[in-house]
Amino acid sequence: MTPAFHRHVLITPGESAVRTWVEDDYHHMGVTLHHDGATIRGVEAEILRAPWSTCPGAVAQLEATFAGVALGAVATRGEKTINCTHLHDMAVIAAFHAHDATPTRYTIVVSDAVDGIRVAEIARDGIHVLRLVEQSGLIVEPAAALKGTLFQLGGWMALLEPAEREAARLLRWAAIIAHGRAIPMDRQSDATRMPATCFTFQEGRKQRAVRIGRIVDFSAGDTLPSTK
Repeated sequence: MTPAFHRHVLITPGESAVRTWVEDDYHHMGVTLHHDGATIRGVEAEILRAPWSTCPGAVAQLEATFAGVALGAVATRGEKTINCTHLHDMAVIAAFHAHDATPTRYTIVVSDAVDGIRVAEIARDGIHVLRLVEQSGLIVEPAAALKGTLFQLGGWMALLEPAEREAARLLRWAAIIAHGRAIPMDRQSDATRMPATCFTFQEGRKQRAVRIGRIVDFSAGDTLPSTK
């Protein structure tokens, strides 16, 4: 199998709850939003695998952020950087799909760089949706996003239809996370060096965060993600 970062996202809607699970090289976690059709009445999160000893504390923060919030307001609720960004993203996606009739599965693969080129692709329910090609840090495909970096795709994504925009966001975030495959472990194991971009990296918490998570290389022959 070609060396690459793999991420799976499974969204399972129900009559009064919607569940979203994510699994990749570094994470395996899920969020359940209980709702009455309009408002979130309860938030549950489960972390099976995460990179830092402090990550489990983000479960309570997620509940504080979204409990009592209207389903339609979840995407604009904010407070992402004080949450586990992965749990936060899964909550936003869950809310968007709360009234779906059937589950949705995303499969994302981001190749390791070869001669400075990385290819990122996402499929929804087995059907290819989007491909990004990055060369030396700049997007060269699709043409509409030409020459921007992964952090400069907001304008392009804003022009997409909602379903495609969701896929683009998932693909961009996976491509950003996938950079970790090329960073030596000693350089990514000191939380005190990290900016305050998530729950663990907040001041006062990152000083006691310890790298603990098992890294799974699905492209090396480990069982492909099944989510939950």
